Amino acid sequence: MTRLSLEEVDHIAELARLALTGEEKALYRDQLSAILDYANRLQQIPTDDIPPTATVLPLDTVLRPDASRPSTPTAEILANAPEQEAEMFRVRVVIEEE
Repeated sequence: MTRLSLEEVDHIAELARLALTGEEKALYRDQLSAILDYANRLQQIPTDDIPPTATVLPLDTVLRPDASRPSTPTAEILANAPEQEAEMFRVRVVIEEE
């Protein structure tokens, strides 16, 4: 098992902006070392015969086919607008020029 040094744990904690106690450093040293060992074990698995894949899920789409259809009439869209002008929504100014 490769074991991280306390200096490496300090460096990781600094990068993560964590203030750790000595007890926490010892705990995280063991936990991080175990994680790195596990990642190293995964690297040892032979994957040369496995083709690259983007997903393990079937490539079925749940969306409807894209089809052109008439738009909702403008008058119907603007029917509930509090204010309208020239077939557009009228909104109050929210950014003032200096």
